[in-house]
Amino acid sequence: MNNTAIRVDRLGKRYCLGQIHSNLLSEKIGNGLRSFYDRIRSRNSSVLSSNGSRQKDFWALKDVSFEIEPGEVVGIIGRNGAGKSTLLKILSRVTEPTEGQVEMYGRVGSLLEVGTGFHPELTGRENIFLNGAILGMKKAEIRRKFDEIVVFAEVDKFIDTPVKRYSSGMYVRLAFAVAAHLEPEILVVDEVLAVGDAEFQKKCLGKMEEVGKEGRTVLFVSHNVDAVLRLCKSAILLKGGSVQIRGSSEQVTGVYLKEQVGVTSAKQWNICTAPVNAAVRLMEVYAHRSDGSPCDSFDVTEPVGITMKYDVLEPGHFLTPACNFYNDRGVNIFDSHDTSQECRTTRKSMGRYESTVWIPANFLSEGVVTVGAAIITPDPFLVHLHEKEVIAFNMADSLRKNSARGEYKGTMPGIIRPLLRWHTRARNQT
Repeated sequence: MNNTAIRVDRLGKRYCLGQIHSNLLSEKIGNGLRSFYDRIRSRNSSVLSSNGSRQKDFWALKDVSFEIEPGEVVGIIGRNGAGKSTLLKILSRVTEPTEGQVEMYGRVGSLLEVGTGFHPELTGRENIFLNGAILGMKKAEIRRKFDEIVVFAEVDKFIDTPVKRYSSGMYVRLAFAVAAHLEPEILVVDEVLAVGDAEFQKKCLGKMEEVGKEGRTVLFVSHNVDAVLRLCKSAILLKGGSVQIRGSSEQVTGVYLKEQVGVTSAKQWNICTAPVNAAVRLMEVYAHRSDGSPCDSFDVTEPVGITMKYDVLEPGHFLTPACNFYNDRGVNIFDSHDTSQECRTTRKSMGRYESTVWIPANFLSEGVVTVGAAIITPDPFLVHLHEKEVIAFNMADSLRKNSARGEYKGTMPGIIRPLLRWHTRARNQT
């Protein structure tokens, strides 16, 4: 058995910006001759298009190499324009690479974008059999999976309606159901899942987990860090058409979040670079789980610890650690400082101190949280140190644990999401 499902070797895809495509043979011949003479005259990579405009080479992918083993569920993340969709189109044989090669071992099921793989004039039923035939399946195999596909997609009332009449949500549900249920050895899924609602996304993620556990390979492209962490054990970060990092999903999403917000979930200084004044020096700030392990992403149902380590350089001060918390839109969620009796009444002696504040489970909502750290004296108020945007971490909703979401599947508004206790009783019931 081959121990590689996908092998990508020095893959590159080049586009010519400004190029005009034509289906006329005479224009193709004319453009070909013109391009030949333009290349001779040009001293750089730019050539003139048929209308006289300057063409430039754009590499959507450049020197991309990696291997994926059978049964791996791998996330591919990166900013818009990083090359994610181009990579999947090459893997799905929608477009050809300019250089390099791809080896894929097994049947490939793809869900790239709304409309891919379906004929709009055919009904849902006909498209299911068409896609199965393209995958090389026999009619008996497709019939065996047919009912399961229709139930999953929730389109039983419209299965004999041409898919051009489907809403985008119906289209995507059926397309994913076909791609996932027709037993491909390799399943390739693009960000198209974002078209569906939360309940559908939850079903899709569950199905992809099931596919992975069956020993099949899943490639999942998404901007949704929560979904990548929820589904994938490993991930690939693309930047500028090249692989920036390949590793565990926690490691890769941590690098991605750092680039998005400019900071990571841990910050440590040495004595020469640490923020300092006459009284105190800040040495380290990091986010962590209940067991003390540093973490870049937390589930909304688990507590988050923020620990500050600092050196008191001058004895006799009332020093209080404090933190500011902001969401990814820069809105102040809340501030917190130590209000304990000991902190308010005890002057600190020289030495290393470690202070931890706990954000309770089911308090923060989804998204990136940025933390500022400070050492203050509350009364009279004095700021000894204040470092803005020291660390950041991500809050994710796994949709699997009891949270303030309950059974609600829509978008949860608000910057906090406390799980509050409710009590209902009947009054004057008849």
